[in-house]
Amino acid sequence: MKTAMIAGATGLVGSHLLTLLLSGDRYEKVIAITRKPLPVHPKLEQLTFNMADSASYRAGRADDVYCCLGTTIAVAGSKENFRKVDFVYPSVMATEMLSSGARQYLLVSALGADKSSSIFYNRVKGEVEDEITRTGYRAVHIFRPSLLLGNRTEKRTGEDAAKIFYKLFGFLIPKKYKGIEAAKVANAMYYCANLEQSGVHIHESGEIQSY
Repeated sequence: MKTAMIAGATGLVGSHLLTLLLSGDRYEKVIAITRKPLPVHPKLEQLTFNMADSASYRAGRADDVYCCLGTTIAVAGSKENFRKVDFVYPSVMATEMLSSGARQYLLVSALGADKSSSIFYNRVKGEVEDEITRTGYRAVHIFRPSLLLGNRTEKRTGEDAAKIFYKLFGFLIPKKYKGIEAAKVANAMYYCANLEQSGVHIHESGEIQSY
C-alpha cells in the first residue's frame, strides 16, 4: 500500500481531495501538512511545520505528493507573500519529497500559467510549473483549472463577482474557460495518480471537466 502527502488540505480543492485520499483504497496512510487541525482519521497523519524549511520534510515519506496550495495577492498581502505560497512552498516540497523517494507529484496550477507572462499571477504559476517539471519525478501531473467553484472559508470578492457572471452567462463561454467545481479538480488528481503514468502531463480546464 502507498502513502500520500497533501499540502493545502483545508483549501477548496484540497478538502475534496483529502476526502478521496482517505476514503479510497489506494493509500494506507495520508500525511497532511496543515496549519489548522483536521478531523481525526485512522489513516491520517497531521504535520505542522515551516513549509519553506527543507529540513522539515525529512521526517515524512510518501509515494505520491499532492500540492493544492494557492492564494491571491489580496489574501497574501503582498507579491512576496504570494510567491512564497505559490512558488517557494511547492518547490521546496517537491525537491525534498523526491529525495525521500516520492515518485509522483500532482500540482494545482491555473488556467493561463506561463512563465513568460507579463501578468504576475500567471507568471508565478508558470514558473512553479517549470520548476516542478525539472525536479526529476517519474510522473508530474499539472492541473490548470479555470475559476474554481465551491464554498471557500475565506472571502474573495473578485471571485464571487466572477461566479455570478458564470451563472448568468456560462452557456456562452467555451468549455476551456468555464468555471469548474473544485470537486472535479480533486477527482481528476486522484484519477490521474491511479493511472501510474510516467512523464509530464498538463491537464487544461476543459479536459478536467470531463473527469
